[in-house]
Amino acid sequence: MENLKNHNLVDVNYKEIIFEKRACLDHDGRPVKDLYNAWIVLNNPKQFNSYTTQAVKEIILAFGAASNDRSVVAVVFTSVGDKAFCTGGNTKEYAEYYSGNPQEYSQYMRLFNDMVSAILKCEKPVICRVNGMRIGGGQEIGMACDFSIASDMARFGQAGPKHGSAPIGGATDFLPLFIGVERAMVSLTLCDPWSAHQAYYYGVISEIVPVLKHNGNFISNPMVVTDRIIDEFGRIVFGIPKTGDALKAAKEIIAASEVDLSLLDLAVNKLIAKLLNTFPNCTNKTISEVRKFKLEHWDKNKESSREWLALNMMTEAKAGFRAFNDGPKENREVDFIKLRQLLANGYEWNEELHRTISPQYQKINS
Repeated sequence: MENLKNHNLVDVNYKEIIFEKRACLDHDGRPVKDLYNAWIVLNNPKQFNSYTTQAVKEIILAFGAASNDRSVVAVVFTSVGDKAFCTGGNTKEYAEYYSGNPQEYSQYMRLFNDMVSAILKCEKPVICRVNGMRIGGGQEIGMACDFSIASDMARFGQAGPKHGSAPIGGATDFLPLFIGVERAMVSLTLCDPWSAHQAYYYGVISEIVPVLKHNGNFISNPMVVTDRIIDEFGRIVFGIPKTGDALKAAKEIIAASEVDLSLLDLAVNKLIAKLLNTFPNCTNKTISEVRKFKLEHWDKNKESSREWLALNMMTEAKAGFRAFNDGPKENREVDFIKLRQLLANGYEWNEELHRTISPQYQKINS
């Protein structure tokens, strides 16, 4: 039809992400005429595809464009490379610009909230193609998606309480819906990462595929136990990291292997081919109804969470992000015990306290 209206707010020249349309494939892998998938690709591999302020703005507009495009069947949200889907906000930007500036961070967090909401209101199915680590804010925007298909070398989890923040950009809203309150509590407070096998076992992702090729054949992640076993406490465990000689042998296998994401792409395209063969409006209505469970919590909490996170930039976030950004490579966390001791004795949050607990001031501490 001619003279169709353009409902996008603006035309965008993407600088920090990649936005492209790729031909939609049928069940036989053949391109379908006039139908496409929108790929929204984070493009900051040197910093593990963390998102800057500019990238957040572009992601919001990209999801709007994909949602409005009549020829788009589904959205694939992913990133460049094979190390990380996303590790959250850009800690360099956090440490050097936002820490100590709650009024600035408040405005940034409004953009972040809009990014999560843009995913949740997209009028197309959204698939998170997890090509590597999905940590922190990366886990939050990943859980906002409708489906997640992951490399079995990926890792999942939160980092907030270890680096001066709280995982209230969606994780505390979404994760209990996936795995229940108690298991979510463990993940969100202790920040122990999961393997892709654990994330699949817990129901956080839809599918995992091997991406490591050894001697020309795909193999499962050799770093983890891929069979369910009974541990010393009688618990069923799955996907736990190997240790000792088994871990050493696994690292040798990885060093002799190559990463090939072709099966990941195949799995994504197979899922979309199934979606292609459904009524579009019925599918969108179904998705929007399921999203309500996330939106119920997200819309209720996002503004108060934003305000708290902004004020936290004066205290723990300021210390945590600067420690991660400026601390030595082998130690990027504050001295948590010293911090608790100082606070128990009534010390105020000032520059002296920051210097006392921060790894970048080790000489002063000694």
